[in-house]
Amino acid sequence: MDTTDTLRVRLEPWAEGDFWLLRRTNSAEMTEHLGGPETEEQLEVRHRRYLTPGAGRMYRVALAQTGETVGSTGFWERAWRDTTVWETGWGVLPEFQGRGLAARAAREIVQAARDSRTHRYLHAFPDVGNDASNAVCRRVGFDLLGPVAVEYPKGHWITSNDWRIDLGRP
Repeated sequence: MDTTDTLRVRLEPWAEGDFWLLRRTNSAEMTEHLGGPETEEQLEVRHRRYLTPGAGRMYRVALAQTGETVGSTGFWERAWRDTTVWETGWGVLPEFQGRGLAARAAREIVQAARDSRTHRYLHAFPDVGNDASNAVCRRVGFDLLGPVAVEYPKGHWITSNDWRIDLGRP
């Protein structure tokens, strides 16, 4: 059986009805490398931020064939080393992990950031202990620049790997 179509993903712009996905990804398992679960109030603030037009964009990740939601991804501006870059991150729901869907979503987000023609570089900062996200970066073609101290969430410092992909000249 050819599973190519069932494993393709599409990015759907974040919508009002996607709050449930923030709740689903707010588990101890899903936030292990992100400082732990957030409060309901913090999730509501995050949801509003995702809905507000601005630099970058958040997306719900869906299977292309069925439309079933498998996770989320996005890109946003970040001040980094005296310049402004895009930053990205992703999360795949536990029942869909291990199928290469995060890498497929990450490839789509690289293209979305490239299409914005705004910043030359897209960075990802997975915790050094997050083997799955570091593997996604490697698989998608990000260059490993090395470990860095990153504050996330505010007030909580972690050691992350700085992965970067060149999007070309803006």
